[in-house]
Amino acid sequence: MKNFMKNEQSGRSMVEMLGVLAIIGVLSVGGISGYSKAMAKYKLTKAQDQISMLLINIRTAFASSPSYSNLNNSNAVLLNIVPGDMLPGGLGTAVTESGGVVNAFSGAVVLGTTSNGQHFTIEFGGLGKETCASLAASDWGTEGLVSMSINTSNKYDQSDLPINAITAAQKCTQDDSQNKIKWEYY
Repeated sequence: MKNFMKNEQSGRSMVEMLGVLAIIGVLSVGGISGYSKAMAKYKLTKAQDQISMLLINIRTAFASSPSYSNLNNSNAVLLNIVPGDMLPGGLGTAVTESGGVVNAFSGAVVLGTTSNGQHFTIEFGGLGKETCASLAASDWGTEGLVSMSINTSNKYDQSDLPINAITAAQKCTQDDSQNKIKWEYY
């Protein structure tokens, strides 16, 4: 005889499933947060490496030249001064003076010279506030560094560098991705 009163169920209850979903949600939020922080640190390190590579490549390319008078984005690309990862289309990409070379944060990079051609400049744009402050407060050494400008109005001479993190954060106050830093080297 069959027992009609017996009710056997297999599987999980709704409460158990909600508990599992809550745990997955908490772990996902933590993972996304950790990933975002890791990506920001990676991009900052990459931007620092890009600046260092530009410095080395410019100095090497112009080592036998009496001035930097012909340095601009187009010539830098022609001379292979600009690393390939700074060209969105890769090496061989046509570049104009106003664009085409980008930093790790997809902001514009402008290479140039001072009016007498004796110094060269590297400008990184499109920086968020935290990135701007970190790059501005970095110690770029005293080897050839003449000055640094944050958002064109805040200029620091070699004797003022490196600036501290608080000063850098105060000067990098524009909206996200609108900050610029310009380094001048001899």
